[in-house]
Amino acid sequence: MMKYQNKKPVKISITLPANAKFLSSIRLFTLNFIKNMTDLEEKWTYRFQSIVDELCTNAIEHGSASDEEIILTLLYAPKKSFEVTVEDTGTGKIHKKAAELQKLVQNKKTANGLRGRGLSKIVQPWTDEI
Repeated sequence: MMKYQNKKPVKISITLPANAKFLSSIRLFTLNFIKNMTDLEEKWTYRFQSIVDELCTNAIEHGSASDEEIILTLLYAPKKSFEVTVEDTGTGKIHKKAAELQKLVQNKKTANGLRGRGLSKIVQPWTDEI
């Protein structure tokens, strides 16, 4: 399979309903984007797929009302950076400011339980910035 050869950054934004039934399509798209566009080693391909999945799941579950949308943006600058951004509408049930969310992520690092640790156990350890 031939990788993306152009030196220009590639930016793709996808707007989707805030509904979990779209997550499997986003997982597959993300995996194919990374495999075809980047030169990341395989383990990082799957890690970024997990990061995107977790961020989108969070935006759907907590950041947007069910009749709203989220926006996923992937920005790849060859040999420089790979940026993932997920935007929600802020119309979810619980509103948190960035500082509150950062504190929650730090607290969840040591928490036990089955849910609520995705940002602290998946996203934060594998990214430069959250």
